[in-house]
This record gives sequence, C-alpha cells and structure tokens, in this order.
Amino acid sequence: MTLSVGEKVIYPSHGPCLIGAVVNKLVGGMSTAFYRLAPIEDSGGELFIPVANVKSSGIRQLLARSEIPKLLSRLGQQAKSTVLPTTARNWKQRATDHAKLLASGSAFDLAEIVESLTEMNETKALAPHDRQALERAKKLLVCEIAEVLGQSKGEAEQQVDKALQVRKAG
Repeated sequence: MTLSVGEKVIYPSHGPCLIGAVVNKLVGGMSTAFYRLAPIEDSGGELFIPVANVKSSGIRQLLARSEIPKLLSRLGQQAKSTVLPTTARNWKQRATDHAKLLASGSAFDLAEIVESLTEMNETKALAPHDRQALERAKKLLVCEIAEVLGQSKGEAEQQVDKALQVRKAG
C-alpha cells in the first residue's frame, strides 16, 4: 500500500489520520523512512509509521461513502456476535476481546463493540472498563463516519444514536 501526502487513512486505535510528508529518521544508526500521520480527532500529536511496515501496521483506507448505510444498518441489528457474547463472558475476557477488535481498525469491529455494549447497558449498568471501551469505539466510529460523509461529529453521532434506537425499538 502506497500512501500519498494529504490522504486520509484509518490507523487502528487512533481513527482517521492525515498523512504528512515522509521523513527520514536515524534508527539504530540507519536512516529509515517514516510516514508522518496527524490524527484528525486529537489536536496535536503525530504518529510515525515506518514506510516498510505500512502493510503490517493495520492502516486502511476510509470506508467508502456507500458502506456507511451498511455500517449504520449493522448498528440497528440485535447483537448476534460470536466474538462478543457479552453475557457469557467475564469482564476480563470481554476486555481482551474489545482490545482485539479496537486494534483491528475495522469500522465493523467498532460497530460490534458499540452494539454489544449498548445492548448490555440496557440490562445493567456498565462497569468502568466496559463504559470506556464503548465510548472509545463510538468516538472512533463517529469520527470516521463524519470524515467520510463530510459532516460534523455531532451529526455523525446523531446517525449512530438513531441506528442504535432502531435496534432498541425492534
């Protein structure tokens, strides 16, 4: 995968990032080329990804605009996860599963976290670690939807909330 300066990509656990210039840094006495990524969500900060490791880093293109309805529809369904049967797993296993899904960088994996924890929250109050996982996954999902559709984060969050309400009503 070749990245271009000015392109927006998804970096797992950080969400949408803007690609800056390729910079060379000395690592172990050798000059190494890095992509400079600026997370869009967080003000300030930079990430440096070795050009040679871009495939294994999990970086991916933003979802296509045509995939957003499918993603929102996924949020509108009852949790049928085989990965996250929230009621059958203890908190430690859930935390491990959530960490894996967050690290995947997939918007559909984020939706799975949001969906399952939202459903769990309807039957009992979430523990702090579950609430944090829900907030983080939802924030990353909203940020990507906002970038793809050219909307504010507030508008994208309303769409996500509306999709979750459809599930609750169904």
